[in-house]
Amino acid sequence: MADQSQTPIEILQKDIQSIQSDLEKLQRDIRLTSVRDEVEDLDTEISGLPNKMHDLRQRGYVFGKAMEAKADEMINRWHMLRPTIMTQIQFQGQQLESELPAVESKLSRLVGISSNVALARPICKQLRSDVDILQGRASAVIQSIEGMYDKLKNELNSFKQNLQEVGWMLTQIAEASFKLLPTEAGIMAVKAVWAPGGKEEKGDPEGVLYLTDQRLIFEQKEEIATKKVLFVTTEKKKVQEVKFETPVALVEDVRTSRQGVFKNEDHLDLQLASGAPFRAIHIHIWQDCERWKGLINRAVTHDFEKDRAIELDQAAVDRIKNAPTVCPSCNGAITQTILRGQDTIVCEYCGTVIRL
Repeated sequence: MADQSQTPIEILQKDIQSIQSDLEKLQRDIRLTSVRDEVEDLDTEISGLPNKMHDLRQRGYVFGKAMEAKADEMINRWHMLRPTIMTQIQFQGQQLESELPAVESKLSRLVGISSNVALARPICKQLRSDVDILQGRASAVIQSIEGMYDKLKNELNSFKQNLQEVGWMLTQIAEASFKLLPTEAGIMAVKAVWAPGGKEEKGDPEGVLYLTDQRLIFEQKEEIATKKVLFVTTEKKKVQEVKFETPVALVEDVRTSRQGVFKNEDHLDLQLASGAPFRAIHIHIWQDCERWKGLINRAVTHDFEKDRAIELDQAAVDRIKNAPTVCPSCNGAITQTILRGQDTIVCEYCGTVIRL
């Protein structure tokens, strides 16, 4: 609705400015700039997948044996799809651009007679309709071309997200205060807060929860205030240390919950068997809790062994299979969980160090 305080010529000038602004956007859309940019980005990202995969393998990621094949499949699909997309961009762009001069000419004429409201108003109304119609056609063309690669783009985004998460995990492992055992491999890591009291409280340790094919580890990794003046932190120190670790074999149950005012906080409750450092662990994580429940359960059941891209050292596997079940010194039963990569265990009864 027009402002009653404006004069007819002011209203006309405002309408012309609106058309000019919309026409600038239309000119970019008709050139299919956004689609051309997306296609160029897809080209770069898809062609870069082999290097990203190679980098993750070099850094020690051994799972996801189908990842290279999936990357190759996306590359092949893109190579087949891209020529058709470029043909459509060229053809549809030319069709749209052929209609643009008439609209631009009409706008120039309108601007030239804008001081004559009676003469300019019908042209302005028609021009508004022309711009809207052409914008609708341009939007339909953009949507149609985007539809040709939307599925592949979504698959690529999901694939890249997984690669980024794996890359972040490998960076955290490289910076960790602990070392993985020989032949132990990281599955996933996530920013987390451990609640030693069973319910998250202010001041609970923040850090990283690691899941490997053998252990679940929480490492505190944060800066803690050591001095405050008038409630303002003036000095800090970095704290980085393992707060708990447990063999995944001792995880008996994993329960999930979404907490917080908006139910957007993901939490895990773990029930652990005898021999673990705690019988129960509550932890707040910054990824989907249901996904993590699935990952932990897969680790417990050794399901990730089927997803290895790099085979295990069979000698390390056999060493664990052939580990003694009683202490050679006191004949006490060895009940502790032995992890692949360990070279010694300590008898819990007599303290004898037993080489594997």
